[in-house]
Amino acid sequence: MLALGTVGAMSASPAYARANSDVTVVHGIPGQPVDVYVNGEKTIPDFQPGKVAGPLSLPAGQYDIALTKPGDAIGDALLTLDDAEVPGDANVSLVAHLTEDGKPALTPFVNDTSKVGAGKARLIVRHAAAAPAVDVRAGGQPVFEDVTNGKEGKADVDAGTVSADVVLAGTDTRVLGPADLNLKEGTATVVYAVGSADDKTLDIVSQTISGLHSAPGGVPSGDGGLAGTPNTLPWYGVGAAGILLALLGAVRLATARR
Repeated sequence: MLALGTVGAMSASPAYARANSDVTVVHGIPGQPVDVYVNGEKTIPDFQPGKVAGPLSLPAGQYDIALTKPGDAIGDALLTLDDAEVPGDANVSLVAHLTEDGKPALTPFVNDTSKVGAGKARLIVRHAAAAPAVDVRAGGQPVFEDVTNGKEGKADVDAGTVSADVVLAGTDTRVLGPADLNLKEGTATVVYAVGSADDKTLDIVSQTISGLHSAPGGVPSGDGGLAGTPNTLPWYGVGAAGILLALLGAVRLATARR
């Protein structure tokens, strides 16, 4: 379903020769398949909710992104992201999701692809649902607290399987899970909470980024040791925040012309 040839044909004119960026697209808006256009070219046709596409290899430069109903003209886009500045040599996830008040949005996240220690995996949890603040628990204990829409929690943990669930912040009211997460050594597992609490469409979409092993190699993994990791974590480093602001470009809901 992914038109990689189309991506290669896109025009971008970076001022300096830099490595391409990997851009993954995540569809977290319930009930609405879309066609994804990049710089006017249909790049991901009939993209279904709950799916992940890519990564697309994009040269550094500015891109216009549009989501339409399948088969609709780009002028009738449901959602657009204009002048998105893709930096060189980055790993980015572009997420179509609902805001806390249920409006569709496109939010880019910069993925941390730094190396993890031997026997470790990276767990990233992102709130992309029409729902209030939540706590993410492992084994019944909070590991990321008071996560709001558009934010993330991140930690490097022991590789292995961990049982996780999502509850309303400060309560034991479960809204998602429990689910067993297989955190493989040398990978980053990105978990997105998507959908709508009011419409009872909350769900989880996951993405895996591999190749984060540290030399000289791994050690036997454990049971996803989250308990020893800090609960207070920065959403983004300074550099990543700057890239995020550049990527946001001019986001607007398109007015359909019918």
